[in-house]
Parts: sequence; C-alpha cells; structure tokens
Amino acid sequence: AAGPPGAARPSGAPRVTALDEVGDLFSAGLDGLVVAAATDAHAGLVERAVAARIPVFCEKPLASDLDGTFQTVAAAAAGGVPVQVGFQRRFDSGNAAAREALASGRLGWLHTVRSCSFDPAPPPAEYVPTSGGLFRDCVIHDLDLIRFVTGREVVRVMASGSNRGDDFFRECGDIDTGSALLVLDDGTLGLVSATRYNAAGYDSRLELFGSKDSIVTGMDDRTPVSALPEGDAPESEPGGAPRHAYSGFMERFADAYDAELRAFVDLAAGRRGNPCPPEEALEAFYLAEACELSLREGRIVGTEEVRR
Repeated sequence: AAGPPGAARPSGAPRVTALDEVGDLFSAGLDGLVVAAATDAHAGLVERAVAARIPVFCEKPLASDLDGTFQTVAAAAAGGVPVQVGFQRRFDSGNAAAREALASGRLGWLHTVRSCSFDPAPPPAEYVPTSGGLFRDCVIHDLDLIRFVTGREVVRVMASGSNRGDDFFRECGDIDTGSALLVLDDGTLGLVSATRYNAAGYDSRLELFGSKDSIVTGMDDRTPVSALPEGDAPESEPGGAPRHAYSGFMERFADAYDAELRAFVDLAAGRRGNPCPPEEALEAFYLAEACELSLREGRIVGTEEVRR
C-alpha cells in the first residue's frame, strides 16, 4: 500500500497505489498481474485478468480441481492473453542443465528417471483438507519436471502411499508419504517420491540414468543425505541433520522463483515466449489425477483415463 501523504520514498522507487477492492486491480492499468492468493481464488482471478486483457502469472495450481483447471485453460486460450503458471523447478539452473544434457545426447538413451520432494516437516493440520492431497499438492512438481526435462509424455502410472506420522493426514483421506512408478511413451521408467517427514532437511533431487552417462541435480553440500562410511563427513546437529540443510522449498528454489518472475516480466512485455503456459499445468494435473486414481483403486492407471 502507499505510505501516508508526504512519506519519503527511495529515489527512483515506483509509487505503489493502495486499492480498496480486489476488483479494482482489473481497471488499474496494470501491465501484468501476479496471482499468489489462496488456491480456491486462483481460477477466478486468472479468468478476470484474461477478460481484462492483463497478462497473468499464477502460482500453481490454476484451480483446485481438474474441472476448474480445464475451464481456466480454455478461458486463457480463448482470451489470447499470456498466462504463465508457476512451476518454478523449470527455472532451477540444475534442472535446466539436465534438460540440455539429455537433449544433447550426452546421456545416450534414457532408461530411468527419478525425482523426489521431501519436506522436513508436515504443513499445519488446517492446510491438509484443502491441499488436494500429496500427489496434487506436492508430487505435481515432480511430474511437471519430468515432462519438462525429458520432453516425453507419461502413459501409465502405479501409485502407492502410507501414513506413519500425524493422524490428521489419514483423517483427511490423505497420505504423508507416497511414490508412483511412471512409464513414459518411449519406454523410460520413472519414479516420483514425496514425504512430509524428512527431518534431515528439505530434499528435491532429479536423477537421470542413460545408456552413456548419469547425472543428478539438487545434489550439493546442502543436500540432507550422508554417504557411508562417513569418514570425513561434515559435523551434524543432534539427530543427524546437517546444519546447512535447506529449510524448505522457498530457500532451495530462491533463485528459481526469481528467474520465473523475471521471465514473466519479459513475457508480459512481449520480449519472450511463454515458458510455462496453462496447457502445461493441465498436463501435470492430469498426471496427478492419474496418481490419485491409482492410489485409491490400487491399480495401474493409463493417463488417457483422466484426460479430456
């Protein structure tokens, strides 16, 4: 909001105008809009921005369910206004380098890809009922990343999960730990894994195994894993957690968040193409839905079963 009349501003700083209502945004002459509100508000805000011809950056998900996502994607396509979805892992320097390495042929043909999302502690209990479940809330990032890096589509999934932590996950019909085996359209096998209980620290890694070479992203001196035998391993805090481990995804992907917003500024200004259009978010949601269906029914699910 703007400061009081006469308040000093840093030299060259843009003036910020306070708006009384959210609706005022759409007639304020904006060059772009960033939507980082509660999940159930995303679709409505994006659709209003598109109707007002305002380029939009929207944190994932576009909507809280598949129907809403499909509707919002259709509205964006019909409106012809740039809508960028916030899958920040696409902008991580390691993940971008992995994509280039695979495309260059350095790895040969890919036979296995693995991605993990391990949170150091569970979210607040009140968040879980509205999260959409572990696969839609968390694993969807891994699913999008595998599509982005490999350039392939997932054709089948087999998911499983467990609850060994707080009761509120089970009470909400959710899981605290889950994995899914993926089959890509070229025969590559994938594995995505996530948990709410990784006390050693936040861990997000992508591993690519090819016929010629293998690479990993997210593996550095802050990755919360220890090699055995330990030998000269760094000193650890009580409980074995490295003192320098990432505290969460905001810290782990700080540079990626910055890069994706810079990309949006360029998109809104017409200086680049869309690095993550709504259709990509829909594809990731399809895969998360397939994982949830597989989890519920205990069977292999073809992704065509959930597509429209």
